[in-house]
Amino acid sequence: MEPRPLPRILAVANQKGGVGKTTTAINLGAALAELGQRTLVVDLDPQGNASTGLGINIRDLELSMYDVLLSDARLEDCLEATSSKNLFVAPSSLDLAGAEIELVSVMSREQRLSTAIASVIDDFDYVLIDCPPSLGLLTVNGLAAASEVLVPIQCEYYALEGLGQLLRNVELVQRNLNPRLEVSTIVLVMYDSRTTLAADVAKEVRAHFGDKVAKVMIPRTVRLSEAPSYGLPITSFDPGSKGAKKYRLLAAEVSGLEPVRN
Repeated sequence: MEPRPLPRILAVANQKGGVGKTTTAINLGAALAELGQRTLVVDLDPQGNASTGLGINIRDLELSMYDVLLSDARLEDCLEATSSKNLFVAPSSLDLAGAEIELVSVMSREQRLSTAIASVIDDFDYVLIDCPPSLGLLTVNGLAAASEVLVPIQCEYYALEGLGQLLRNVELVQRNLNPRLEVSTIVLVMYDSRTTLAADVAKEVRAHFGDKVAKVMIPRTVRLSEAPSYGLPITSFDPGSKGAKKYRLLAAEVSGLEPVRN
């Protein structure tokens, strides 16, 4: 019997907002779950979009990631099942907005998430950490807990702007907190094949990052934008859509498994 592969922990990070980070965390997670991989999405963003996008009402929770990071609640007690088989979420709450300040005086403040994930990691094949669009202590916790960083990049003007700062922070975390951390995957999102700009940006990113850039590019589609308002990943909301197919192919590329056909 082959040994079970080590669980993979990916921080989904980009300090720019509105670049498809949460969309990627939700839908890549759902597509990995479809492949039979037990997957946990950890929502570290105080806006809670990954939680609500997976059908969780963050105003109606007994425990959230705030309690895990600041009140020593157990991560396993915070987990919520989603409507997708094999897919779980550790939900955010609005209280996380103050966590950046509250964490400053906490012992081992950068390692709180890492310690929490270690207690449940044997139950999962993949953990995707949806980091907030900033480079504060919540994102540092995400990077300290992860073994890989997945960076969604929007196929628009200034796509690479600010990315240097994220890469410098990854380097700092690598040097001081988490030597195994590496940027493993860059995903081009919101790709519009009708525009020359999108093709130019894709070319520039590939020239910059080479093999780290996923072959699969995620298109800009209305259905991908609509799915979160129904509390469903695109693979459940519209399984046959272009967005669902692309996220399935991305999950196959990231995992090395055969893609699910639909």
